Amino acid sequence: MTNKNFNFKRFRRLRYNSIIRDMVRETVLTKNDLIYPLFVVPGKNVKKPVKSMPGVFQLSVENLVKECKEVRDLGIPAVILFGIPEHKDEKGSDAYNPNGIIQQAIKAIKKEINDLLIITDVCLCEYTSHGHCGILTGEDILNDETIAVLAKEAVSHVEAGADMVAPSDMMDGRVLAIRKALDYKGYEKIPIMSYAAKYASGYYGPFRDAAESTPAFGDRRSHQMDIGNINEALREVEEDIEEGADIVMVKPAGPYLDVIRKVKEKFGLPTAAYQVSGEFAMIKAAGQNGWIDEERVMIESLTAIKRAGADMILTYFAKDVAKWIDKNRK
Repeated sequence: MTNKNFNFKRFRRLRYNSIIRDMVRETVLTKNDLIYPLFVVPGKNVKKPVKSMPGVFQLSVENLVKECKEVRDLGIPAVILFGIPEHKDEKGSDAYNPNGIIQQAIKAIKKEINDLLIITDVCLCEYTSHGHCGILTGEDILNDETIAVLAKEAVSHVEAGADMVAPSDMMDGRVLAIRKALDYKGYEKIPIMSYAAKYASGYYGPFRDAAESTPAFGDRRSHQMDIGNINEALREVEEDIEEGADIVMVKPAGPYLDVIRKVKEKFGLPTAAYQVSGEFAMIKAAGQNGWIDEERVMIESLTAIKRAGADMILTYFAKDVAKWIDKNRK
């Protein structure tokens, strides 16, 4: 029945078929939004499943290169590498070893692939015997001593061929220390993607299985952000920008959409968001149990992150999303 008084609006006119819906969609995922996290370990022919993250593996260098070729062929522009060394010590010295696992991985990838952006995570938690993100005295993390080591780590990654470094430690002043160290070595063109607002989240559990970085004692609340704070996040982001960050990141992504939106609106800088291991694992588990449509929820969750303001998304779903985009391309 036609309403001749025109006293309400018919929004459904633009929803009646898929063609119109696609034409008026405001937020669209593309492959250029994606960064794929990868874990590299010593050894040969290693492809060890991470039990809490279905479809994610610890990979030896030659298998990492194969994975990167697949990522490149799918049209995903970038990967971020996490290394698990053969030997750990209290100071995380393998983090800046020229022949360390990450350094070997970068060189191997660059030898075979020249059109994939290689980003490296810069932190010490994977490399320390105690699993914490810095140099300890007793159970306290020393800020300034730690950032000196992080700067060495970042330089070693770039010397090996990394295209971008991403400090994730949340120490004060680490972006400035890394920027100065890179510039001093002549790497002023290398960008920094800072984990600028990284929360002390319960969503990181599966990652610690993958990266073998569970703290031997305590937790990381002395340096990662309190989950209730947003104004503090804006101060953290502002400081990292002033210190030289080219891209700022919010982590986790899904539970912190409000933070992503505020950061993007206030600063306008390229903004990344990390859909972390716990977010991935929950969707996977619910999908495998038949409780949700995994593919649909995957796309919905990532669209929400982009809609909130993220320009790029680190996600373990990157390959699945790229395949979904190809499948649904008109």
